[in-house]
Amino acid sequence: MASSIPASAPADLVVAATVARPRERQRTARLAAGGGVFVLVLALVAVAAPWLAPQDPERTSLRVRLLAPTLEAADGRAHALGTDHLGRDVLSRLADAQLAFPFILLAIGIIAVLGPSFPTLILVIGLSGWVSYARVLRAQVLGLRTREFVDAVQALGGSAVRVVLRHIVPNILSSLIVIATLELARAIVLEATLSFLGLGIQPPTPSWGGMIYEGREYLDSAWWISTWPGLVLMATSLVVSRTGDWLRDLLDPTLRGE
Repeated sequence: MASSIPASAPADLVVAATVARPRERQRTARLAAGGGVFVLVLALVAVAAPWLAPQDPERTSLRVRLLAPTLEAADGRAHALGTDHLGRDVLSRLADAQLAFPFILLAIGIIAVLGPSFPTLILVIGLSGWVSYARVLRAQVLGLRTREFVDAVQALGGSAVRVVLRHIVPNILSSLIVIATLELARAIVLEATLSFLGLGIQPPTPSWGGMIYEGREYLDSAWWISTWPGLVLMATSLVVSRTGDWLRDLLDPTLRGE
């Protein structure tokens, strides 16, 4: 890859730029590793939800409503992240929402047949992101099809399938992964936004956006109802986005040799 540093640049600037690239790449790798650990923790929490948060996320108890985080409440149960305005355990609702998230589109798709509001949610979350894939990938494919290496493969008798699978797809894979991760983060935030507005997952099924909405009236007296779901939502979307950037640097063929 040609260097972007002018030939007339001082030698110290050239050395500084050369040293800065590996340092920046190492910093990105460390951030990605931290993000991977966070995603792994979320996955483990989802798998171990029945043991980490044994409380029923839909069980209400007015005796322990708006309870601050405690390991021993009046009902004899532990509420590590507190309870909401109906006495429901915040940790159990967080874990239940995380456990259901990977299957949320399938679950909503099944329920959509029985209700008028869910098809809208399916269309918005499941289909609204196709434009990003189409526009970016189409532009890249149109640019790659005129490159010299594609003409060389075709001149040697390479079929169109071989050109696509061996030369086009590897060069657009990094962009596809980045778009997918960014769209995943967008879908998470979009679902939370719709649930916050009352247009997404309906109570009593827990949703991060719905939990934030339920706790907005109790920010002064019971901050934990909205704070914990908000922090998890922010961290998850941020980690997914940063993971996409790291995967792009790792898989982009133009960056492997640097």
